[in-house]
Amino acid sequence: MRVLGVDPGLTRCGVGVVEGVAGRPLAMLGVGVVRTPADGELGQRLVAVERGIEAWLDEYEPERVAVERVFSQHNVRTVMGTAQASAVAVLCASRRGIPVALHTPSEVKAAVTGSGRADKAQVGAMVTRLLRLAAPPKPADAADALALAICHIWRAPATHRLQQAQAAARAARAPRPASGGTSVRKVTP
Repeated sequence: MRVLGVDPGLTRCGVGVVEGVAGRPLAMLGVGVVRTPADGELGQRLVAVERGIEAWLDEYEPERVAVERVFSQHNVRTVMGTAQASAVAVLCASRRGIPVALHTPSEVKAAVTGSGRADKAQVGAMVTRLLRLAAPPKPADAADALALAICHIWRAPATHRLQQAQAAARAARAPRPASGGTSVRKVTP
């Protein structure tokens, strides 16, 4: 499975592509950051993020996109920019029919380091180790994007089984048409 991880941000939007399957060594195919000027006009910054993500989708053709789920922070302005960049990533993938998964920061940290409270240095160190890199990707947004992709690859099989079980449960609860041999026939005079 090839996954594009996106650590959304308006000034620095981390992107990273990882390929592999759960239980096997993973390979990093690319990592980087889409940057926009902090003093730029919002619309133009969002267009720049869109163009950057589109370029990554064109180059790496991922099967899935994993985006960090935006959570409430104390700084509303920061959370708004993050949410807007996140929406751009979801839109770009969805426009192409690529399934998108949202993962919380603590979910990603727990998947990669074993602790949902790990700091950025711990995440970077584990990403480096798991992908057999010479050094942690810089800046931290790039390492976080790779961590998102790793998290998704590792959790996708379990998530898929859960979705199948939920669909089967919904189907079992759905009302079934009566089948007692009775039929309704329209009679015209």
